[in-house]
Amino acid sequence: MFDLSLTNVFLGLLFLVVLGGLGLFVVDAGSTTPDPVEFDDTVPIGLTLESERGLDEEVELPRAQVFYSQYQYVVGYYGVETFVDDRQRAEHEQLFGHPLAVYVSDYSDTELELTDDNYPVTDPAPGWTTAESAWFVVDSDARTPAGETIVPFSDADDAAAFQDEHGGTIHSWESVLERSFDRDDATVARDRVDDYHQLADERVEATADLTERQTSLVVGEDTDTVQAAIDDAPANTTVVVPEGTYEEQLEIDKPLTLVGDGDVVLRGDGNGTVVTVTDERVALQNLELTGVGNVTRSGDEIPVEVDDEEWDAAFLQHYAGTDAGIAAYDADELLVQDVDIDTPASGIIAYQSDDLAIRNVTVEGHDDPTDGLAGMLIFQSPGVIENSTVHGSQNGIYLYRSPSTVTRSNTAVGNRLGIHLMHTDDILIADNDLQHQQHTGIYIMTGPERNAVVGNTVEGTEYGITTGGSDTYVAANIVERSDIGLRIDTTGSIYEDNVIAGNDVGTDVAAVLPTNRVVGNDFVGNDEHATTTWGPLRIWTHDGAGNYWQGGATVADGAHADQSYTPTNALDKRLHLTDGTPTLARAPALQALAGLEGSVPGMRTGSIVDQAPLCEPHNPALLEQTEWADHAWPCYETTRTTSHD
Repeated sequence: MFDLSLTNVFLGLLFLVVLGGLGLFVVDAGSTTPDPVEFDDTVPIGLTLESERGLDEEVELPRAQVFYSQYQYVVGYYGVETFVDDRQRAEHEQLFGHPLAVYVSDYSDTELELTDDNYPVTDPAPGWTTAESAWFVVDSDARTPAGETIVPFSDADDAAAFQDEHGGTIHSWESVLERSFDRDDATVARDRVDDYHQLADERVEATADLTERQTSLVVGEDTDTVQAAIDDAPANTTVVVPEGTYEEQLEIDKPLTLVGDGDVVLRGDGNGTVVTVTDERVALQNLELTGVGNVTRSGDEIPVEVDDEEWDAAFLQHYAGTDAGIAAYDADELLVQDVDIDTPASGIIAYQSDDLAIRNVTVEGHDDPTDGLAGMLIFQSPGVIENSTVHGSQNGIYLYRSPSTVTRSNTAVGNRLGIHLMHTDDILIADNDLQHQQHTGIYIMTGPERNAVVGNTVEGTEYGITTGGSDTYVAANIVERSDIGLRIDTTGSIYEDNVIAGNDVGTDVAAVLPTNRVVGNDFVGNDEHATTTWGPLRIWTHDGAGNYWQGGATVADGAHADQSYTPTNALDKRLHLTDGTPTLARAPALQALAGLEGSVPGMRTGSIVDQAPLCEPHNPALLEQTEWADHAWPCYETTRTTSHD
């Protein structure tokens, strides 16, 4: 068992979730009218873990649960509108079949009220009613953390009473199914990539003038110590620190720029944080920080108020007050630029510091990355982190509840985790180089939404990229030489244009819902291209196109192979490893079986089928950046021409 420090707080929960999945309610194929089940026994979708934890216990959000004809688990939807939106997707019936039964929350006889946030609260909790017999109030004041929601009632008079008080219109089930709802999905994360880069540029530009402030004091000329210069300097000016070593621990509580002139070392006494910032628009530039304390778990008070009512208050207090080279609290538009930090704990901690910019920073962690805490520990602090390097930390870059953050063009080497997200939605991780992390290169945990992971290179880890949550966009990444290149534990996500090369396992799928789109990826030189743990058949084809599988495509039919490929099949998965199997794969009996693959979702439980494998690599320029390009061959070759290493 390994220790991931603050990550360990959540691993127990993750373990319980996995075990709980093994006990999910399974549909009885012989039952045409199954009874509703406990919602905790369904495969849930539609609410992030952060949103769920942030709700008061009295809140009872509208839910639906659906039994499908060709899917063995009951799917639970937070919000009736979530099911309606999913049902309208073109591939939905192919993946799940048709609904055998749909149950919705019944708010009749529940003393329903709305909170200040317009969330429903009830006493007692809602039961279940069939969707066909319910009445639905649409466009009312009621909300969930995801936005507008539909409120169902078994009694028409109760629906009318709620409508009179909270607005909206009343609809039957047939009418609800015809409505459309404006809900974000993975295409939103994809379409926002350029916007994220522009937002990062704007944040950098907004802090650029901090480096141009007029000099007010020079340490050694105007004051004896750096702290005295900080205390005496007028706000919105620059304090210059001449070359040398200064054994001080500093506090900056006004808008100020602290800049080193030459080789400047700020050395703490090994007990606590070296520089603490508690005001906005502070800049730290051209400095080296050493002498950081080694406290990685703290019960000490931090210099800002933590709301004890927040569900994660104890977690924040425990870690936001630990030792760091720089610790910033309520420090909006903080700029840290051209700074080197040597630390046994954390390099930079930011707490509730919006629009920060961390640029050209190097953090050297502990010799053993199982010690220490994080190179950059970013709590509730959206910003940009770019062109920086982190080595030897538990977590290279750790983002916690920091939406809209852009992490780009950074290097992480030899950490436990390279880039680590928890409860963080709507961010961009782009063009980072992550080498030889002990556990995971990019780790997205705790069910976030709409994150984009684009253009990264991950090499030599236990897990290259592990994605959780929903509506994630993962594209144009290179993942190679890892035990497992890509681990998919998301729903409704898009994986496209990635190169998965030279891994023991190219991709491992843990997600139970078969709702991810996996197309246009190149699988080359992996011992096994793809595996699944448990769950249904996954069809990795979209709009008539699939992925390139080294050894999986034999005879061409246009740009695609003339038969499907199943990387989880005992024969197919050996095609790129063993001479002669491409010929065997064309045996008439096996071709007949291949013709059925994907036609019945329940036919190949726990399998992956690509119905239109590509004849040639889809991303040759990316593949050329690896050493596996020569291992790819096109459809028309029916025997191996390159040995497998």
